[in-house]
Amino acid sequence: MTRVTTADLDRLEFRAVQSGDHVTVALELLDLANRVAANSEVSRAELLVRAGEQWEMAQEHERASAAYQRAIDDGGPTVIDARALQAGALFELDRVDAAYAQLERLRAEGPRNLPTVIHITESLQAHDDLQGAHTWATLGVRRFRHQDVSPYVHDLLLELLRARFRIRVDLGLAEDEYDRMLDG
Repeated sequence: MTRVTTADLDRLEFRAVQSGDHVTVALELLDLANRVAANSEVSRAELLVRAGEQWEMAQEHERASAAYQRAIDDGGPTVIDARALQAGALFELDRVDAAYAQLERLRAEGPRNLPTVIHITESLQAHDDLQGAHTWATLGVRRFRHQDVSPYVHDLLLELLRARFRIRVDLGLAEDEYDRMLDG
């Protein structure tokens, strides 16, 4: 079994960015996921998610969706919920009903973190569902605005608030209390 650190993951992803060879890195990440030790710093599910992201960058959305499904089935911890990522891949595959069904399951449970909400908001916005993006962004702000005030969480909340504000402008909505949080 192999132990994988975040530094290992960073090196692989940096190489993919430098070379543009996302397929090779996706395959390496899948191989690592198949060999990762249970006590590894990076979980099997996170390796599968990162492989899926590389597949998406290679425009291989079916393979991305399959990697995300493996991460979902694995159930291990991930930075962004694999179901949110799979919904994005399903949108790219024009499997819109399946994507929305996945998002509905997430909504029913309540998204577990800001990176997941940001990803969903951006995916919906990219697929011209501004109302859906606004709904998710608002849900995220409501749920996480009183969370831990670490600089990381604060920056993520500001990112979500800015995205929500841009969506509201596109929808022609008036400023509200959450928009005013950006002024502070």
